[in-house]
Amino acid sequence: MTNIILVGCNGKMGRVITALTEFDQDCEIVAGVDVSDGIENSYPVFTDGSLCDVEADVIIDFSHPSALSGSIALAKRKNIPLIEATTGLSDEQKAELFSAQSEIPVFFSANMSLGINLLTQLCKKAASLLWGDFDVEIIEKHHNQKIDAPSGTALALADSISSVLDNSPEYVYDRHSVRKKRTNNEIGIHAIRGGTIVGEHSVIFAGKDEVVELKHQATSKEVFAVGSIRAAKFMKGKPKGLYDMNSLIGEII
Repeated sequence: MTNIILVGCNGKMGRVITALTEFDQDCEIVAGVDVSDGIENSYPVFTDGSLCDVEADVIIDFSHPSALSGSIALAKRKNIPLIEATTGLSDEQKAELFSAQSEIPVFFSANMSLGINLLTQLCKKAASLLWGDFDVEIIEKHHNQKIDAPSGTALALADSISSVLDNSPEYVYDRHSVRKKRTNNEIGIHAIRGGTIVGEHSVIFAGKDEVVELKHQATSKEVFAVGSIRAAKFMKGKPKGLYDMNSLIGEII
C-alpha cells in the first residue's frame, strides 16, 4: 500500500486523482493540502503544508507553481519522495526542484501521460534519422483556460529532438513579425487555445514530397492522473535523486 499526501487535492486534477484512488487497492490518499478547504474529502485537508501531521510514503503535487516551495519543504520535512506534476514551472523553480534531489527523491515530468513519453522516444528516433532533410514543426492544442504557452510538453518534445542532434536548433514561436524563409536549423512551436481540448501534441517532420507526423491526443484528464499515481507507486522507498517518466517506463519494459 502506498500512502499519498496530495497537494492541490481540491483542484480539477486533484479531484480526478482522488476519484481514481478510491478504486485502487494499492494506494490511498491519507491527507491533502489545498488553499481551498470548501470541498469535503474522505481524508484531512490542510490549507498549509507546514501544518500537515499525517505520515505518508509519497507526495503528489498537482497544484500551482506558487505551491512548489511548500511542497518541497513538506517532502524534506517528512523525508519522502515528491512527485511534481505541476505544469508551468519557471526555470528558477525547476532549478529549485532539481536541487532538492540532493536531499530527497524527486520525480518530475513535463507530462505525466505514458503515451506522451512514448511519443518523446519516437521523436528522438525520427529526428536522428530525418533531421537535415526534414523540417520539424510542433503544434500543441489545449483548452481555453490554460495559462502557459507553449505547453511544457511541447518544449519537452523540442528538447528531446535537440538532445539527439549535433547542433542546438533554434526554437521559433512566432513567424508573423519576420518576413524571411525558414532556416534548416529551426523547430517551429505553435500553441492553440480553445474550447475544452484536454491536450493534443503533433510533431511534423516535413521533407521533400513526404511528411511524417507523430501525434498524441488526450481525451480526458485521467491519463495524467493515472500517470501520477503510477509514479507514486514507483517512487515509494526510492533513494534520493532525480527520476522521470523514462525511469518509470524503463521499469515497466
